[in-house]
Amino acid sequence: DKIRNDQWQVSFLELAKAHQLSQGEGITVAVVDSGIDPDHPDLTGNVLKGFDVVTGGSGDGWGDVDGHGTGMAGLVAAHGHGAGNGDGALGLAPKAKILPVRIDTGSGIGQGDAMAIAIDEAVKRGAKIISISITTDNRAYDPIQRAIKAGVIVVSSVGNRPKDHFIGDPGAYPGVLAVGATGKDGNIANESVRGKAVALVAPGVDIVSSSKDGKYRIGTGTSPSTAIVAGAAASVWSKYPQLTSTQVIDHLTKTAVDKGTPGRDDEYGFGALDLVKALNTAPGSANASTTPTGPAATDGPSTPEDKSSNTGLYVGIGAAVLVAIIVIVMVSRRRRSPSA
Repeated sequence: DKIRNDQWQVSFLELAKAHQLSQGEGITVAVVDSGIDPDHPDLTGNVLKGFDVVTGGSGDGWGDVDGHGTGMAGLVAAHGHGAGNGDGALGLAPKAKILPVRIDTGSGIGQGDAMAIAIDEAVKRGAKIISISITTDNRAYDPIQRAIKAGVIVVSSVGNRPKDHFIGDPGAYPGVLAVGATGKDGNIANESVRGKAVALVAPGVDIVSSSKDGKYRIGTGTSPSTAIVAGAAASVWSKYPQLTSTQVIDHLTKTAVDKGTPGRDDEYGFGALDLVKALNTAPGSANASTTPTGPAATDGPSTPEDKSSNTGLYVGIGAAVLVAIIVIVMVSRRRRSPSA
């Protein structure tokens, strides 16, 4: 199948091995984006009834205005189709559930308190993971902190060069897991923003995934990387449900492959995602790295007028994360992935 063959991340991350260990069962991931096509053959049965924060939709998050939301959902939880589900797109956690939250009208994201409403409502509806691929203003700070304190794992992209110069909000918020992108060679992608908040990197170049109307899409940037890490977190949490959200994040960073300068650095963070190692390694065991999870730092000045370069305080990864929620917030138009 051409689509599956073009998904280089499937072999790179050894998903065949990973799926023998965990497929994300029991974890709900809220994808806050452009809506999701629930009838895509690679997502059928995995998309819950969600909700719209902006007008113009069906009210339940079903229906995708541009395909981005369906693409991010597919990277998390696509199960493929055909004989043995061997055709089409495959995600990291194919038995996870997706809660769609539509915040994109097709011409731009909802303004004002739309993001705050989206995050609070996703938490209320029992999502277990938030992945955010846009910059926001400080009105999103409080709801994100509420989500973290409620036990949500908040995953955010670090931003894309050349548009973004600094890791903006919410990637630089305390407790947020900030994700960068790597290419097919495993090295940092040119598009991936560098900075002190980078925690983890994952595939983000020429990433093939699902799209609206049963079609497929290809994109480059830190949006797909973020969805991939969120899917990995779902798989790990499903395998080790006794872990708190902080411990899940800690486990992902400690089992990552150290890249670049030894130890944590501003390009790769604590390293590249290694899902098979994360699933095979008992949490807290000696086989995991003992690298501590990140110091407090800032990446640059925060200017609400320029949302593409907002920044904020970064505190040790997962320091404020408590128990169990991963909401994926992937929004169109002002996304950090112009082509993703």
